Amino acid sequence: MSKHILGILCSGRGSNMQSILAAIDRGQIKAEVGIVLTDKPQARALEYAKSVGIKSVCVNRKECQTQQEFEEKLIAELKAAGVTLVILAGFMRILSPYFVGEYRHRILNIHPSLLPSFGGAHAHRDVLAYGTKVSGCTIHFVDECMDHGPIILQDTVPVLDDDTEETLAARVLEKEHILYPRAIELFVDDKLELLDDRHVRIKQ
Repeated sequence: MSKHILGILCSGRGSNMQSILAAIDRGQIKAEVGIVLTDKPQARALEYAKSVGIKSVCVNRKECQTQQEFEEKLIAELKAAGVTLVILAGFMRILSPYFVGEYRHRILNIHPSLLPSFGGAHAHRDVLAYGTKVSGCTIHFVDECMDHGPIILQDTVPVLDDDTEETLAARVLEKEHILYPRAIELFVDDKLELLDDRHVRIKQ
């Protein structure tokens, strides 16, 4: 089987991207990154990817007339790079059914809560407002609904009485940096089996 080529989509600093690159470097993930894409020209992930010799491209959503045009440009870059697995790593755009259909069951996302609870863009704020005692992160396949697809891995962190959004986010991020490379490792090693549109089995 040929080596998987990852396409990583980021909107910000790319800390999860860096943890994935480190896992590739140490041999945990037997894949290579073909391209890093961002939707924002100021995203720090762009500069980091360039600094380590990875092709990085900004497809600026503000310069595209429509969501379709934006996604067509993303897909063209992914296909030109030979990408076989799309990794959303802090990509703050909702992808349409058109994009999902092009890479069905080949798009992974990380979310900083224990889905299906606290989806959306303000998970830590919502966790604290609700008063839950446990939070965490979720790696899942992407489907047509936001923060909804079949769950691959989850891990937990306690929510402390004196937590702020920042302290909770930092503790969850430590888990993310461990869990996301593990999920990608399972995918590229062909250890994930989709049983239906909700359940993922991890093969031994």
